[in-house]
Amino acid sequence: MSGPPPPYAEGRASGHGRVFQSAGDQHITEHHHAHHYAPGPGASLFAGAAAPGPGPDSVRVPLVGRAPAVLRDRADLMRRLRTAVGGDSGQIHVLHGMGGCGKTAVAHALFAEAVRDRARVGLWVNASERLSLRAGMLAVAADRGAGPGELAAAHSGQRAAADLVWHHLDHSAEPWLLVIDNADDPAILEEGGWLRASPRGTVLVTTRYATSRAWRGAVLHPVGVLPTEDAAQVLCDLAPHAGTPAAAEQVALRLGCLPLALTLAGSYLHHQLLESWSMDEYRNRLEADPTGLIDQGAALDSARPESRHLVSRTWQLSLDALADQGLPEATTLLRLLSCWSPDPLPLAVLSPASLGATGLLDAARVEPALRGLLDHSLATIVSAPGGFADTDGDQPVRCVQVHGVLLDSVASGTPADQRPALTEAAATLLEAALPADGGVGDGFVALLVPHAVRLLREGDVRTAERVVGLAVRLAERVHETGDYSAALALAQEAAGAAERVLGAEHRLTLSALQRAGRSLFRLGRIAESEEVHSRVLRVRERVLGPDDPDTLESCHGLQQPLFRLGRRAEALSLLRRAAEGLRSALGVEHPRALRSRAMLIEGLAVCKEEAEFDRTSPQTVEDCAQYLGCDHPTTLAARHTYAFGVSRFGRAEEAEPLARRALADRERIQGRAHPKTLAVTALLGYVTASLGRWGEAIQLTRRCIEARERALGPEHPFLVENYSELADYLARAGQTDEAERLAREAFPLCERILGPDHAATLRVRQVLAGD
Repeated sequence: MSGPPPPYAEGRASGHGRVFQSAGDQHITEHHHAHHYAPGPGASLFAGAAAPGPGPDSVRVPLVGRAPAVLRDRADLMRRLRTAVGGDSGQIHVLHGMGGCGKTAVAHALFAEAVRDRARVGLWVNASERLSLRAGMLAVAADRGAGPGELAAAHSGQRAAADLVWHHLDHSAEPWLLVIDNADDPAILEEGGWLRASPRGTVLVTTRYATSRAWRGAVLHPVGVLPTEDAAQVLCDLAPHAGTPAAAEQVALRLGCLPLALTLAGSYLHHQLLESWSMDEYRNRLEADPTGLIDQGAALDSARPESRHLVSRTWQLSLDALADQGLPEATTLLRLLSCWSPDPLPLAVLSPASLGATGLLDAARVEPALRGLLDHSLATIVSAPGGFADTDGDQPVRCVQVHGVLLDSVASGTPADQRPALTEAAATLLEAALPADGGVGDGFVALLVPHAVRLLREGDVRTAERVVGLAVRLAERVHETGDYSAALALAQEAAGAAERVLGAEHRLTLSALQRAGRSLFRLGRIAESEEVHSRVLRVRERVLGPDDPDTLESCHGLQQPLFRLGRRAEALSLLRRAAEGLRSALGVEHPRALRSRAMLIEGLAVCKEEAEFDRTSPQTVEDCAQYLGCDHPTTLAARHTYAFGVSRFGRAEEAEPLARRALADRERIQGRAHPKTLAVTALLGYVTASLGRWGEAIQLTRRCIEARERALGPEHPFLVENYSELADYLARAGQTDEAERLAREAFPLCERILGPDHAATLRVRQVLAGD
């Protein structure tokens, strides 16, 4: 076992005033002293006074246990605080943040500098409780010259205690720095008039309470978690032989870069005797019991670690304070939040009406409970991008976010018999927040994905059907936004959870696999999509029957990869079966029936069934608009496929206005970079090329290629076809050099990805031949 590593050097500046510090196994501690203020021998605080009461042993020494070596990642915050201490402004400064983020460490570092380098008298008072605050402040008065009689009068109530303290602070012969540590109940400062500014010194308060009337006029400094690089270095310094910086970074990210958790993890890794885990082993074991494993680091560093030193208990201090303030609902709300991911959660999910309907909280108590969590730094409000990236301006979504370590510890401390009800409520709330099918402007649905994944991983048989059903619907909505990778990941997660808990042939398991197959197709993984859809169709036909709507849905899903694989007759047969069967089973107006009919328009065009196309397609477009609305995704698809079919039958002049309208609608509703918008862009390029307008065709196709390259990568089948089309248009426009260069680059891709006999491959070969 190696000895303690060398002290840290001060880290780089941070714009958010984050903190950490350590040397070896040393770390800041934040002791309660409310019940430990008995003076030592010969150290009576009020000499000559009757019944003086308990007081701290010292106000000149920070009550923080062993001192850390050097502060890390605090240059900007410390610079501002040094300026305050060195000036004559007499301001109050408040360090606020969640438990475990290192507020006391910043205060300790400033205290040491002020005493050592700035000729300031350092005074330290613990404000965790009224008794400790009062005793500490009266000890400050004694330090600044208050006599025994004055102290006795203040103690007996004959003189206002706070006035006495501030009288002597204001008339101190020496400048001072007063640290009021652990002021997590601002009311006790405000009620007693203990917090004031003075021209003779600077007051620094540490607190978890982010907002309070007591902080009026004070300079507020948020203290958060560490940057990833610094957090990883903390682990490397504490346990230098446990792993590489890259491995330490992964552990730091899993711990949310929270200083308390990093300290405990580093201490554990450094002090092991019988085992010698690596950083990677530690991270893997965190998944089983993160809170219990982290807290073992405190046991190695102290025989009786206090609540503030345990991630399983430090938050309880704030929850107990909220309960004392009449907000026990804050605990229930935090337990509910622990069912979700530490990623930003849209505030809309916590709608008072929806939450009240779950029976967990009274609707009128939701807002106060959330406000309490925010005030005590147990949660924060953040803005997350929620609109489509290519629309005019972002559409930020206001979200609540809770640190992952906090959520883990709250979840582990929640009684087991309460978890199912909490999980079901969490799923219900996500369902209520999910926009209705076919809704527009719902780009924020991606923000719900990590929370659904968390529910899938934490759920059990009692909540599995509800949670998996939610995940399948959410995957469909994410797919509609064009984020096919996220939709695939969620659908696969849902399928795995459903198979584990409900069985491989459960209806929901098959639905999740169906969703995965559709996203695989859009990602260009055609063979994989065909395999998944074929497997699901076989099981559904056997288990549900050939005419069940879900079985017919599988026919709809399978026809897409079959068309791309060249099995057109088989694909068209399945598509007709889906369209006719769903219409018969669900009715002409049902969205699923209309979606298959809209897809049938394209299938008829690909298979050159012009008579049936002309007979049925206009009515399908009209039915979609009538029953679903003009802006519904299926209506957009019907207009799109109709324009495609008209163009493929060689009626370019008729197709042009249809394609332009389809493109305008896609851009307006889904944005310029949505995959479906890019598909219409390519279609309009084809139409204008058919009309001999090569310049416009080239411009539209380039635009499609540039966007698809960013979103899909250069080897997506759709994109490879675009390369072939662009080379053809360039050649026909007389730009032969560029056409041949592009054709040479595209030819091997076309042969490998699309096949040697594909139309795109033949087109590129013609460009290279100069035909």
